[in-house]
Amino acid sequence: MERVTRKIAPGREPSFTEAHVVKALEIIGVGEVGRIRLSKELGLGEGVTRTLVKHLKNEGIIKVSKYGIIFSEQGKKMFSDLKSKISEGIGVPPSPLTVGPFNIAVLVRGMAHRIKWGLEQRDTAIKAGALGATTIIFSRNRLTMPSSEEEVFKGIPSIRDMLVSRLGPKENDVIIIGSGENKTSAEIGAKMAALELLKPENENK
Repeated sequence: MERVTRKIAPGREPSFTEAHVVKALEIIGVGEVGRIRLSKELGLGEGVTRTLVKHLKNEGIIKVSKYGIIFSEQGKKMFSDLKSKISEGIGVPPSPLTVGPFNIAVLVRGMAHRIKWGLEQRDTAIKAGALGATTIIFSRNRLTMPSSEEEVFKGIPSIRDMLVSRLGPKENDVIIIGSGENKTSAEIGAKMAALELLKPENENK
């Protein structure tokens, strides 16, 4: 992910993030896709999307033809590995736990031990353009905030049931809900926070 977002000399720094790369892989994973549709679904300009596609191709992740963009064999393996660690985003209704009109939840597998207070995820989401992020841990069949054992959705079971049924959390999984002024900023914020959580600890210091 990080290599894809690096500058290709002597060009400018890419104006897309690792989270945009993840979203692009999810879109390509559904089936062959063209640049225009990819641009619209990513919320990026066509020029930026062209650069993203170029970087993905240079890393051997995709193949491009006149019919569209598909994964290479390396890309298929990378996407499969990604899906085993981070879920696709799902929409979540606003609640007292979220801070924006649009909210997207992402599941991160087995990373509860990396969570401190949830402030790191919030800050990462804000840097990515979101309004904030809410970090929730799944433990002992409960969805709890960091350093708490109380069920956070006790008064709104419909949201709890939706998160559990659609994301399928297991013990010590983490759910990050990104909040934004629109769906794209909420999703990018959540995914940037999720990716930061997966990085080796020494990279986060």
